[in-house]
Amino acid sequence: MKNYIERLFRISPLKIAFFIIFALLVLFLFDAAFLKYMELKAYDMRMVYRGERAIGRETAVVAIDEKSLTELGRWPWSRGIMAELVKSMKAQGVKAIGFDIIFSEPEENRGIKALQKISEQLANQKPVGNSLQALIEEKKRQLDTDAILADAIAKAANVTLGYIFHFSRSEVRHLTEEEISRNADRIDSGQYGVVQYQRPPEPGSLLEALAPLANLEELSSRAENCGFFNAFPDKDGTIRWSPLVIKYKDKYYSSLAVSLIMQYLDWPDVRLRLDSFGVSGITIGETMIPTDHQGRMLINYLGRDAAIPHYSAVDVIKGRIPPGELKDRMIIVGATAIGIYDLRATPMSPVSAGVNIHATIADNILRRAFLVQSFWTLLMDVFSIVFLSLVTGLFVSRLRAVPAFCLTAALSLSFIMVNFMIFSRLSIWFNLVYPLLAILFSYMGVTVHKFLAEERERKKIRSAFQYYLTSSVINEMLKDPSKLQLGGEKKELTVLFSDIRGFTSVSEVLTPEELVRLLNEYLTAMTDLVFKHDGLLDKYMGDAIMAVFGAPLDQPDHPARACNTALEMLSVLDVLREKWRQEGRPDLDIGIGISSGEMVVGNMGSQMRFDYTVMGDRVNLGSRLEGLNKVYDTRIIISEYTRDLLLGQFVFRQLDSVRVKGKAIPVQIYELCGTMLETKGETLEFIALFEEGLARYRNCAWDDASRLFQEALVIRPDDGPARLYLARVEQLKIDSPPPGWDGVFTMESK
Repeated sequence: MKNYIERLFRISPLKIAFFIIFALLVLFLFDAAFLKYMELKAYDMRMVYRGERAIGRETAVVAIDEKSLTELGRWPWSRGIMAELVKSMKAQGVKAIGFDIIFSEPEENRGIKALQKISEQLANQKPVGNSLQALIEEKKRQLDTDAILADAIAKAANVTLGYIFHFSRSEVRHLTEEEISRNADRIDSGQYGVVQYQRPPEPGSLLEALAPLANLEELSSRAENCGFFNAFPDKDGTIRWSPLVIKYKDKYYSSLAVSLIMQYLDWPDVRLRLDSFGVSGITIGETMIPTDHQGRMLINYLGRDAAIPHYSAVDVIKGRIPPGELKDRMIIVGATAIGIYDLRATPMSPVSAGVNIHATIADNILRRAFLVQSFWTLLMDVFSIVFLSLVTGLFVSRLRAVPAFCLTAALSLSFIMVNFMIFSRLSIWFNLVYPLLAILFSYMGVTVHKFLAEERERKKIRSAFQYYLTSSVINEMLKDPSKLQLGGEKKELTVLFSDIRGFTSVSEVLTPEELVRLLNEYLTAMTDLVFKHDGLLDKYMGDAIMAVFGAPLDQPDHPARACNTALEMLSVLDVLREKWRQEGRPDLDIGIGISSGEMVVGNMGSQMRFDYTVMGDRVNLGSRLEGLNKVYDTRIIISEYTRDLLLGQFVFRQLDSVRVKGKAIPVQIYELCGTMLETKGETLEFIALFEEGLARYRNCAWDDASRLFQEALVIRPDDGPARLYLARVEQLKIDSPPPGWDGVFTMESK
């Protein structure tokens, strides 16, 4: 704990900022649920405070409202009334009519049933005059409201019908294949006319439906086209996005708003572009609609429901609308009366009718009034997190408490104002929560660090422990007394770390005397091997050993010395383990990490006390590699830098590509299996199988990889890495990696 605190005080403000950046970027890229929820609410707040925006004249809603229900009767209305509504809108010059209503079942009509029964009774009696039978048929036609509505739709020649898709298996369980097929045939007019493929979309990249619920055949066949009106709220229940495309089987269907606009604009060129990640673009004529990879458009709400022009359905039917008011407009018909409309929550209102959302989407597209959140805005979000965290950390570390607080407050307020102005004036959605957290956490982290560091300086005492130097270091120092000064030099070296596995549990079952005796016997044997190969015993860290090869004396073959030492450590340890078993003492095993490269070597410490040691990234890497033995159930792991210096001398097995904690660039790691001369053919066969499986694993060929790892386990049933990769393969079969996955394993701890 004390060593941890000492390291904490040595952390610079810049490192604190980088740590905060890393943590926030991980949360940002992996979409942390709570912070995402906060950002959604911050988005809603910006939308509300932005205020209402003007809507174009092209779009309006004909509402089935309380007034209409009072005058025309309760809902659902007869299809005859809907036919009158269609005729009235056509007569008043409406250019395109869309229905946020579905007519999926024939209307129940008691009059037709009574006439049908009379007709059947007359047919069973003596012949009657044709005039009576004709009269009955005429009355049936007059009472067939479905046919009346179909005739009105056909004569209007400007109607787009709405329908829905089912996405839950419970919703389609009762449907037969024949029923599903009939419904699918009725929505053919709602497909995208032109679909362009860069690459076929990956499974799951688009919204995929199980079955449609369409309108009656006699209505669908007479409408100009159709479009789905499914709504998909975010996890908090608010609708911010609207899908413009849904995949059903191998076809792609447009939303009600898009289908209605096609008709309104006299069937312009409409293109859906697809790539492996999903939708890459949707264009209507010259208008490019910004969407995410699922084909969802961010809805630019214009205000509360009152911002959209509404006309009561009964006023339209009875001709109460001023002449020319509806001429050349695009009308969406839907329910707004309380109790019969679909309740939806939007950023502008907790309760809104679905028809208003469709009207808003149509207006956004027609007037190109889009809100934008795309890949480049996400890159800017990342830049904001990095930039603001670094600026805050650097300036706060140089300022006193009050100026630092004022700077942080000013920076936060400035960012909020700029973010809101960009949202309000440019209609671009940049993240607000994560950059603000970057400012806040950097301020808090640097401030706390400064406070603790200042306290420590006041109470600092010199260490009471004596340091010692090995004989080789002393001899080197005697040759050049200037090396007793603080400082060091950069050299190509190899460092070896070894550690006892499960030492804590072993120490719990031994008395202190027994533990010291066991540990001394082990450390003596291992230290002798380090000295045998002229290595520098840098230090003991409890039960761990750190050794350096190539310093202070130059050793061109330092990587080979380290590897030979490691192999002999395992050999000697196996002899000791057998001895301990016979004596009834606990069994011990070790893990070894070896890293080569440029390191700083020399005397580190104060003017009074110092130690000859090595420092640098490659040193830290060696320590991380030693710890990775626990993950892969191996005994010796080396870095790619060491392996490249020893080709042809030793046998290695490629284990993985890892990204150690605190580093972005991955490192190839290998298991040291033995010397080239002593390794048997069976081991080489096993390594070949394993590495071929690893190659298939990185190419996402899960079945091939699984087979090869299983074949490897036939040769070595207890092999830890093969078992580990089999488990990874099974997990990746369930949770497929994202596009561009590089197969790199990231260490979450040191």
